Amino acid sequence: MSDVTNQSRASVVGSHPVFPVPDPAATANYYSAVLGFRAVSHPDVAEPHVCLYRDGVEIILTRASTGVRPNRELYGYGYDAYFITAEQALLQAEFEAAGALVVKPLTRTDYHNDEFVVQDPDGRWLAFGLKNG
Repeated sequence: MSDVTNQSRASVVGSHPVFPVPDPAATANYYSAVLGFRAVSHPDVAEPHVCLYRDGVEIILTRASTGVRPNRELYGYGYDAYFITAEQALLQAEFEAAGALVVKPLTRTDYHNDEFVVQDPDGRWLAFGLKNG
């Protein structure tokens, strides 16, 4: 590993989680109808996928060749994605009104985040929160 102490560092400016799913069209429909994402399908490319957009977030859906196993099932705990929002209560209410399954309602965690968690149709847990303090 090189020493970068006296060198400028490149910045990481974003992230796009990639979710393999059994039925990209069905999952995209859920994210659009319930979570307010805009779906853009790319079926005729070398690696077909669907891009989901909401505000500054993008999620990429690909077709899974095997079943989906969420992190909490594979490793005993953990979310599959964590999204930052300063308006947790408003967002949770929006999602609930659209029919989202809230598996952990808004609360302050022992690691000082205010967050809530929804489950998508493929069983993934998506956290929406913000560090508080």
